[in-house]
This record gives sequence, C-alpha cells and structure tokens, in this order.
Amino acid sequence: MTERVSTGISGLDKLVQGGFEKGSTILVTGNTGCGKTIFCCQYIWEGLKRGENCMFITFEESMQDIINDAAAFGWDFKKYEKEGKFNGGFRTPFKKEDLFWFRDDIKNSKINRIVLDSTSVLSLFYKDPYDIRIKLFELITSLKETGATSVLTTETTKPGLLSRFGVEEFVVDGVLLLQMISAGETCFRTMQVRKMRRTEHGMSVYPYQITKKGIVVQEGTI
Repeated sequence: MTERVSTGISGLDKLVQGGFEKGSTILVTGNTGCGKTIFCCQYIWEGLKRGENCMFITFEESMQDIINDAAAFGWDFKKYEKEGKFNGGFRTPFKKEDLFWFRDDIKNSKINRIVLDSTSVLSLFYKDPYDIRIKLFELITSLKETGATSVLTTETTKPGLLSRFGVEEFVVDGVLLLQMISAGETCFRTMQVRKMRRTEHGMSVYPYQITKKGIVVQEGTI
C-alpha cells in the first residue's frame, strides 16, 4: 500500500488517491495569478497541523512576504517557527553557491515537506538549456534522496507549455497545471492533474476558487 501525504487543498486529495505519494516530487505550474504560492502555503500548513517538520524556500519573494501571505488565510507560520517545526528561508538568486544549500538542512532537520518557489531562478545562472536541464535533474534527484515530499513551482510562459524550460515536467513525479483564464470581462481558474506517477488520478479540467480558507477545488468539471 502506497503511503499518501494529504495536500491540504480542499477537493484535491480525492483526485489523486488520497494525496501525493510520500517522498515524491510534484511540480505546480501555471500562469500569473493562478495561486501557485497560495497552493504552496496551504500544502505546508496542512503538514504543520499534522505535526510534520516543514520547509519553505523562496528565491523570489522575501520570507516575510510568504509569512504575511499565509497569515491572510489564518495560517500562522510564525507559531510553528518558534516551535521549531517550520523552517523558512530566502536566498538571493544572484549567488550561485546558494542554490542547493538546503539539501543537508532537509536531512538534518528531518523535514517531511518542502516547498521550493521557484525553479525559474535557474535561468539567471545558466543560459544554455542543456546546463539548466542538468541542474534541474540534480536538484530534483537531491530532493528525492532526502525522503521529503516536495512541491516545486514554475511558470508557464507560452500557451501549450507546461514549464519555463520544457524539461521540469519530465523529471518530477507529478504535475499540476493551474491556470487563470480570461473569458470576456470575467476570469476563472482551473486545475488539471497532468501527471501523477503510481496514482490513478482525475483526468478532467476542474474549476477552483481562492477563498478565505485557501484553494477549493469545486465539484464538477469544465
């Protein structure tokens, strides 16, 4: 029986056999405004509520911004930080030696869940697509070796693409595509499970909303 890790996203667990496979690496990808960071905060909050050790690494926003974003939904990361259960960090994307600093910390702190937001930072260091692919592979392999269940984010930059570099989706265990779609004068959001290894998952496009309690995947499909 495969051990599952609840996502904390209302309505998502039932689409992926009860949650992410423990120890897997999941890519959350999408365009601007789709709620990727909220998804990550909600995933971490679920782990904290369950008594797990969690880590949130941000290469773009400050850690205080992440904590403030979470607090807007009533998720008090500061409380768990004081208890030693939440480990958050920002690393400037202009120091190459800092890219993979957290690998040993994951093992030493016995981290159960980790978020890395976002892999797009690699484009600041490496211009050759081959070098980017190698570093992504090294990063994801290192995360999987820790045993933590990891969520990484990236951006979709062109219609039809699942990731910025066109390789992330091939080396992770699962891919969730979040999209903000404009239709006339209105906008709506959709979620699709594009890939989930060793998992029977929903194959449709599902609407979701960002509520005061976070992301809620709605009943029905589009």
